[in-house]
Amino acid sequence: MQHSGILIVDFGSQYTFLIARRLRELGVYTEIVGPLIEASACTTQVKGVILAGGPQSVTDKNAPKIPAWIDQVSCPVLGICYGMQGLVQGDGGKIVSGSAREYGEESLKLQSSSALFENVKDNSTVWMSHGDHCKSLPEGWQETAQSSTGVCIAASSGRKYGIQFHPEVVHTTEGSKILENFARGICGAQEVWKPASMLEKARTHVLDTVKSGSVLMACSGGVDSTVATLLIAKTIGQERVRAVLVDHGLLRKDEAAWVKKELDAAGFQNFEVLQEQERFFKALAGVQDPEQKRKIIGRVFIEVFEDYAAKFPDIAYLGQGTLYPDVIESAGSGFGSHTIKSHHNVGGLPEKMNLKLLEPFRDLFKDEVRIIGSELGLTKKLLMRHPFPGPGLGIRVIGEVTSEKCEILQRVDHIFIEALHESGLYDTTWQAYAGLLPVKTVGVMGDGRSYLDTVVLRAVEAQDGMTATASALPHSFLQAVSNKIIRQVPEVGRVFYDCTGKPPGTIELE
Repeated sequence: MQHSGILIVDFGSQYTFLIARRLRELGVYTEIVGPLIEASACTTQVKGVILAGGPQSVTDKNAPKIPAWIDQVSCPVLGICYGMQGLVQGDGGKIVSGSAREYGEESLKLQSSSALFENVKDNSTVWMSHGDHCKSLPEGWQETAQSSTGVCIAASSGRKYGIQFHPEVVHTTEGSKILENFARGICGAQEVWKPASMLEKARTHVLDTVKSGSVLMACSGGVDSTVATLLIAKTIGQERVRAVLVDHGLLRKDEAAWVKKELDAAGFQNFEVLQEQERFFKALAGVQDPEQKRKIIGRVFIEVFEDYAAKFPDIAYLGQGTLYPDVIESAGSGFGSHTIKSHHNVGGLPEKMNLKLLEPFRDLFKDEVRIIGSELGLTKKLLMRHPFPGPGLGIRVIGEVTSEKCEILQRVDHIFIEALHESGLYDTTWQAYAGLLPVKTVGVMGDGRSYLDTVVLRAVEAQDGMTATASALPHSFLQAVSNKIIRQVPEVGRVFYDCTGKPPGTIELE
């Protein structure tokens, strides 16, 4: 651990990273490791340890065990959900499965005083997601809170603390306070995670990775890859970085020109656009499965980059703007974590590549990357741009992807995004885009029957992209945009608005 902070042991929960994010928002540095991490990782720099959740039951024969070194370190330990159950079971308590299941909102009924709940309101809302619960606590443990059904959801013993609910999710109203009580009050962790620290960590990663040779930087037009390009160039020198944008026909309207303009304004000149539309559409022909499309796009990306790098013998690394949520959703962390979808730059990569990966933001979140970009002097217009997936329109065209479908979607998406800007709604949404459905519907145009394509508009509000709610865009705005799309894009005859949150959906359609 590079900074004095909190170590999080991940047992496979999709939301473990939210714990880290909440603590970093408090200025507390965190790192996430798997349960098989060696005791040597817990140096004197670690102020505390959090044992996070996971999809399994501690009563299962092959369930991951709480690391033995937890009983050897002197720092405080907090178990959350699976982590609490593992602590209790390890100290001799009894965990039972299949009864007293609790999912969703519950009330936190405080039973006794605890430093973990200092200044936390009694009967505040907490978020539950468990099928196992503590039947009996070990000797020396004290129950500190129950749910409204009388189930033990918090207990402590000496330096060990356990909570059955999830303080990291926004549904737990006092969650940030509980995490602050543990990290700051109980562990004594200091506010060391600041913009300068984030920038230093990213630069250190680049310097430690790139000992010699140059970097081929994969630009997508998104915030992450653009900031990564400039960070790497400023760290090892622009002459050692070749930025390439692969125009695979799946980009937003006029994307290549926009990226070049922004990089030019930032002082980066070593940039090239590769026209590879035919190559990608040929590889995607006839393919409808979303996972297969993602993997094909990831594979062809690497083929293009390796063909390009072969022209320059000094290129040894492929730089990407991969973020930690990308890694989590591609099941890149923890024990038994489940794949939600393969991101093209994580799960979509081929097993063997000729280039080594350079990913300075792999353990950072988008808001942290934006802070780094601000430190590097990038404009707010670029930094606050909505996320755009690497597979691009390939996962916004449902079903088979063709150049004709992408061209239609580019025009629709452009109208939607421009309307958001003009109405002052763009900055209040986390991400917005248009998708093309594999459905034609009947309509009436010019007193005649029409049978045209159907598109869906999606806009969400989020803090981190792992959970999200549909944006409540004004009906008058949506009606105006719908009319404009149908007037200006003759192939489209019907427009829907997607009101699905995440979960149960994902932000992208595929």
